[in-house]
Amino acid sequence: VGTGNQLLVMTFCHLGLALTGLISTTRRGSILAGVVVLYCLTSFVAGYTSVRLYRQMNEKNWVRCIVLTATLFPAPVVAVFLWVNSVAVAHGSTSALPFTAILTVTALYIFLAFPLTIFGGICAKNYANPDFNAPTRTTKVAREIPTEIPWYRSRPFQVLIAGFLPFSAIYIELHYIFASMWGHQIYTLFGILLLAFILLIIVTSFITVALLYFQLAREDHRWWWASYVNGGMTGIFIYAYSFYYYFHRSALNGLLQTSFYFGYMAVVSFAFFL
Repeated sequence: VGTGNQLLVMTFCHLGLALTGLISTTRRGSILAGVVVLYCLTSFVAGYTSVRLYRQMNEKNWVRCIVLTATLFPAPVVAVFLWVNSVAVAHGSTSALPFTAILTVTALYIFLAFPLTIFGGICAKNYANPDFNAPTRTTKVAREIPTEIPWYRSRPFQVLIAGFLPFSAIYIELHYIFASMWGHQIYTLFGILLLAFILLIIVTSFITVALLYFQLAREDHRWWWASYVNGGMTGIFIYAYSFYYYFHRSALNGLLQTSFYFGYMAVVSFAFFL
């Protein structure tokens, strides 16, 4: 949850800087550099929100929560990067990052992102309210969950709806983003992209709340992970769409291009899931 909030704040800040012209939208290097710097600067948000929610769930090992928050997103990114960069080096491609750039990003994470995550967690531990104020009365004895439910109230169907409806709201804009990322086009309509992103958040929020209501109405009290997965299913649909785009819309081929495409699309989809 903390990492998702961090990525949300980072995306809004990045789109805002792109709209004001502080980040050059015609150079992909400046966009990626802005993503790295903003991710490090917003690490405080991840540490604060994750520890705050962790303590509201009556958990005590907040140090473990901070470490998990600080590595949940960077660890898969590093794993994917090591693979695609190794493939680029083996093919002698100019897409491989030089050692100085890798060292700079590593230093930003060690000396900026990680300390800010710890600082945010400490602030949440010392100053945030540790009480979870539930809107209804709850009991400590778990009720029996009904097993016979209609198919349209089953978990797989709800997961499908939770991903399909928000994905349909951004499908058109997604095509142009893919063409910009993996084609030779330059994407400059960041105002429309901001509106599409806000629309995605609104639709995802409404769908998640509605599905949570239906879940509680059928006396299933296990709401926490269900709500999280419902909100993140859009990322799964985006990764599934990447397969369709690769085989039917793009001209990519070969091990190098395939590794870059599916590797970095997995990172983007994982970010959407969080």
